[in-house]
Amino acid sequence: MKSPVHLNALRAFEASARHQSFSAAAAELNVTPAAVGQLVRNLEEWLGAPLFHRGASGRTRLVLTEAAEHALPDIRAGFDRLALGLERLKEGVADSSVLTVTVSPAFAAKWLLPRIDRFQAAWPDMDVRLETSLKPVDFIARRIDIGVRYGMGSWPGLVADKLMDEEVYPVASPERLRGPQRLRKPNDLARETLIHDLSMEGHAGFPSWNAWLKKADATGVATSRGMKINNSAAVLQAAIEGHGVALARSVMARDDLAAGRLIRLFPDIAFTSPLAYFVVYRPERANLPGLVAFREWLFKEAIA
Repeated sequence: MKSPVHLNALRAFEASARHQSFSAAAAELNVTPAAVGQLVRNLEEWLGAPLFHRGASGRTRLVLTEAAEHALPDIRAGFDRLALGLERLKEGVADSSVLTVTVSPAFAAKWLLPRIDRFQAAWPDMDVRLETSLKPVDFIARRIDIGVRYGMGSWPGLVADKLMDEEVYPVASPERLRGPQRLRKPNDLARETLIHDLSMEGHAGFPSWNAWLKKADATGVATSRGMKINNSAAVLQAAIEGHGVALARSVMARDDLAAGRLIRLFPDIAFTSPLAYFVVYRPERANLPGLVAFREWLFKEAIA
């Protein structure tokens, strides 16, 4: 059972069991149904026992025997281990001067990219390959070294080191605040267009206008209307351009506030997000020199 022929037979068996069909397995493996059937028969001959109860007709023509059903989880686990081993082989021969980093598009635009030159100046021989995605990516499949994620701090298979907490507060452009009666108290928001951040809509704990207004004891402010945007960087840009009042996340808004492009409203009202930023990486990659350097740099930048 050590030859590639038997490995192919096991793959044909696993695919046939999953699809309950030689034809569907053949389509997945890019061979003919006859080839899949022959591989399975070869395996059965080697074992001296059938693997399927074969039906002459009907939607499900292949039904696993009891012995095959018991063995199938171990076979699938074996293929998963083989795939993981191949990925680690790829990593072992990969260019160690390239560091692949995953972050959200908004975090890249508003926090990472304005600072990345400092890392590259300190590590001129290290090339950063940046992958941006709103959704978590598979670190093994995408060959990701390290990333920054926003959430509660738990992602299966990854170490998560807290990088930064975050406050949430309303912001507006200086031009929008001109005039003696503009936004002196939270209830004044009832006269403004609210800009909503939908980048993590539905995520437990993601701060909303309703949550901030409750914290501020504001009444009479309708939150069902306004401008709705699914990118945190674009939310801030809309506020900078004077389209309304945005509920800003402090990490994203830090540079815009420092530059005077935005002004924080009601600074006496403190509202900390239950979510935070975490540096994430696979535990088996923790000692990769480039990863260690980038992780340390992220923490230095976070407290700067």
